Amino acid sequence: MVMIFIIFAITFTYCFLGNVVSISNGNEIFVRDETYANSLPYEAIFNFGDSISDTGNVAAFSNKTMPDNSPYGSTYFKHPSGRLSNGRLIIDFIAEAYGLPFLPAYMNVNNSQVDMKKGVNFAFSGASALEKIYFARRGIIEPQTDHSLSVQFEWFKKLKSFMCKSKKGFIITPYIFCFYFKKSLFIVGEIGGNDVLQYISSKKFTKIRKVVPYLVESITHTTISLIKEGAVELVIPGNFPIGCNAGVLTNLISTKKEDYDELGCLIAYNAFAEYYNEQLKNSIETLRHKYPQAKIIYFDYYNNLKRLYQTPQQYGFISDKEEILKACCGGSGPYHVNLEIFCGTGSSTVCPDPSKYINWDGSHLTEASYKLIAKGLVEGPFANPSLKTPLFNIA
Repeated sequence: MVMIFIIFAITFTYCFLGNVVSISNGNEIFVRDETYANSLPYEAIFNFGDSISDTGNVAAFSNKTMPDNSPYGSTYFKHPSGRLSNGRLIIDFIAEAYGLPFLPAYMNVNNSQVDMKKGVNFAFSGASALEKIYFARRGIIEPQTDHSLSVQFEWFKKLKSFMCKSKKGFIITPYIFCFYFKKSLFIVGEIGGNDVLQYISSKKFTKIRKVVPYLVESITHTTISLIKEGAVELVIPGNFPIGCNAGVLTNLISTKKEDYDELGCLIAYNAFAEYYNEQLKNSIETLRHKYPQAKIIYFDYYNNLKRLYQTPQQYGFISDKEEILKACCGGSGPYHVNLEIFCGTGSSTVCPDPSKYINWDGSHLTEASYKLIAKGLVEGPFANPSLKTPLFNIA
């Protein structure tokens, strides 16, 4: 049953440098407009990850569109937008706070500098930090997509040749290219959650800690690669308290009261998330010493989200202890998550007010939750060290 839920969750989801100036030989190149560039804390954002931040890649890749009356996207966009929530995601709120447009999905970019000038989103729903071969060699059920973190980095490198060209096809000098990246923000994750789900679906949770060094190494390697490409401000998010996730709670429901904490979350799975986050932070500290020219920021997704479950009424959510763990959109069951009735299909139902719920569809969160998480990152205190001062507060 766990596998059915995870397969559905994955398959269902299934310049840039300022103003143009002319140089002496008549070739137009893109260079930084000082007045404009200095008005924005970040000139662009480049994002890598999974469904937590996918703004349309899996939708473009699968070439499947949700019906207009789908509850996905209904709160903000009023129609499905390629996002697995009822509205905006964390990455959307971050972009807005810094005066940038929503990031275009890589698979919707047509290699024009207009599309890419403010950043690109490479995140792909269902993506893993590790490649499929890792799981195959260990007898673990393979991810349903091979658009892993390393593949997303290759997409970035592919676009780089377009981002560095003048309008007449000449390559911009590495100095100008790297200078642009020094004013950009690179976000590497959240990613790794789907890797963990593969272990859970394979009934091998007792061996799950063995994957942690590989996950951390994958994220670390990509971060180093980006630094070598010229990135100087990078974000690495940790993982959420997965033991509070409605989908996990449904699929791993236990009859033992001692398996749950005072919030009703599964203790063992939250403990794993904390362990993983600690290992990730250790790697980040090593990176900071090795690359002192780079500012590497840790996003504390774990405590940022857990506070919402601890005092939901303080943040505008329903206060009922059991109700707050339920998904807003889904089927029957104690957590409103059903393996046969998924959000937006068949006889699924949507809660009257999504802004009162933390969880959206079992696997993902509501726009209200994502907004509060983004606020905690942009305005503090869940980013260490802090991001640059935003142009706008997240209201």
